[in-house]
Amino acid sequence: QVQLVESGGGSVQAGGSLRLSCAVSGYGNYDNYCLGWFRQVPGKEREAVAFFYTGRGDTYYADSVTGRFTISKDNVKNTLYLQMNTLKPEDTAMYYCAAQEWWAYSGSCPTERSEYPYWGQGTQVTVSS
Repeated sequence: QVQLVESGGGSVQAGGSLRLSCAVSGYGNYDNYCLGWFRQVPGKEREAVAFFYTGRGDTYYADSVTGRFTISKDNVKNTLYLQMNTLKPEDTAMYYCAAQEWWAYSGSCPTERSEYPYWGQGTQVTVSS
């Protein structure tokens, strides 16, 4: 059973940095699937932020975070990270880690939330101006 456990959220002033972590378990030695970060504010749709393909380390970023956020994975610790720099008040949201089924990769990481059956519990990020 795939499990995702996030940590690292908090409150920071605009311009500051935070690093989110997502401990990933349940894939065994399999290494050919996508992991991602989504975020959601109350009353809005959950939006894609960044994605990581475990097979080659390919990454994808939403336009709103490109150049400020970096997604990476530590294969020894089986942990996905989202380094967030130059944070803005509009980055305030609940951040969720998500994972594909081990068999679902088809050439690129999808950005639709429906493609990710596994989710963490979420971690709150609040950026004040």
